[in-house]
This record gives sequence, structure tokens and C-alpha cells, in this order.
Amino acid sequence: MLRDRFRPIVQTAWDGEEADALIALHACRSADSIARFHRESSGRRMAVVLTGTDLYRDLPGSAECAASLDRADRLVALQDDAPRLLQPAWRRKCEVIFQSAPFLAARRKPAGRLDCVAVGHLRAEKDPRTLFEAIRRLPPGLPIRVRHVGAALDAGLAEEARALERAEPRYRYSGPLSHGLARAAMARAHVLVHPSVVEGGANVIVEAIAAGTPVIASRISGNVGMLGRDYPGLFEPRDAAGLAAMLARALDDPAWLAELRRACARRRTLFRPAAEAAAVRHLAARLTARR
Repeated sequence: MLRDRFRPIVQTAWDGEEADALIALHACRSADSIARFHRESSGRRMAVVLTGTDLYRDLPGSAECAASLDRADRLVALQDDAPRLLQPAWRRKCEVIFQSAPFLAARRKPAGRLDCVAVGHLRAEKDPRTLFEAIRRLPPGLPIRVRHVGAALDAGLAEEARALERAEPRYRYSGPLSHGLARAAMARAHVLVHPSVVEGGANVIVEAIAAGTPVIASRISGNVGMLGRDYPGLFEPRDAAGLAAMLARALDDPAWLAELRRACARRRTLFRPAAEAAAVRHLAARLTARR
């Protein structure tokens, strides 16, 4: 997005290389780089992108994380519910840049059943246990199938997924897939299921909506800010019974499933690649402009 007019330098941590501006991802994980750039860069500007766990888990009790926000000239959130959680001084310098994905042609979905996909590595923040329990709560015989895509980052969760797969024929754990295959799985599904408990602004929601697939997600800030505060497909975090009820409704109530599709379609223009690119370029131009 920047290469046509800037020379981006991509590093895990800033090594002191001369730069006109810094865009740091995650206020805590990049805290050392942010502090050094603030100290050594002769007043050059920087932006800090709040990617998720820094805002929802680290920030309330981390002086180091708060210092990163104080030092930043600009803050970037990835969804539009995030700014309300910031202190007023931080909120005044915060902007929202939605992530994007190329739009895919909507695919016809099979009738008479509900094919669901969950895309996220097996780790606590993604809360796969709520998905597991929701599948167990589905009445026997309902034609609802769930395909779960993601690397096994937690050995215990991976074993639970494999045990559920052995016990429940409607659940399949596919492990990690390439980006293209994961997008194809989202495009084929009737719904994306996203039960996270901590989320900055999940790109899988963007990719599902860009493929014409509606979303059923937990009611946390990171999902509300992507889907809208009044989005009808939100269930309470860790509420397996609520998720199971929504899956059953998506199967039995075509009008409600169509309502989810329409609500996602209304958000679709927020996730255009051209819009994200323009916002990122504008951010970089502001950081590098003469004072």
C-alpha cells in the first residue's frame, strides 16, 4: 500500500535504521521500539496501531503500554467501537482504518443444511471451547456441519478438537490451511462462526463479508466494531447455548439468515482494499509532512 510513494522498512523491532516516520503495530509488543524512536529520532512522528490484545488486555494495567499511546502522534484502531474505550487525550488523536480483502463473487450455497466455518488458530483468545460446547448442544439430527480451520497453537485445545471430531460427525477440524484455501472455505459456507473473547478487528470477518458470507459472532468490542452495534447475529461471549440457538435459527429461519446477509452487505464498503490503501497512505503522508 505504501511502496508506490514511500520506501517501507519492515522490521520486527526498530534497529535504529534511519527513517522519516514509524508505524508500530501493538502498543506493548512494540513498546521498546516506540520509546527508542521517540528518544532518538529528533522529533519525527510515529503512529501506533492498536491491534487487539494491547487495547483489551494489556492497556488497563500496563504503564508501558500507556506510555506508547502517550508518545504516539497518531493512534490507529482497526474497528469503530475501539475509540470509545480510550482516554479522551488518546481518543482525540485516534482514527479508524478497517482492514480489507478483495471481494469475491457470492457462491450458491447448498439447500437443506447449514454449512458453517470457524477460522482461527486454536488458542484461548479465540475461545474454541464455546464452539465445541455449542456443537454438543445442537439437537441430534439437525443438518448443521462445522468446519474448523486453524493451527493448533494450544495442545490441549487441539486434543479437544480431535476428540470432538471423533465423537461428533458434524464437526471437522481441518488444521491450518493456506490463505487461499481458507478463503475458499469461507466462500462455500453459509455462515462464519467467530466466538472470540479478545479481538482487535478480525480480518476473517472482513474476508467472510467480502465473500458474501454472513457472520455469527460474540458480542465483544472487536466484533461489534466490525459488524455494527445493532447487528442481529451477535451472541454473548462464552454463551454456548446462545451460539447453538443462533446456528439452529440460521438453519430453520431463512428470513433471519437473509437479514444477516443484508446487514453484512451494508458493512461491505468499509472493507474495500482501495479504502484501506488510501487511509494508510494518508496516515503515512501526515507522519512525514513537514511540521
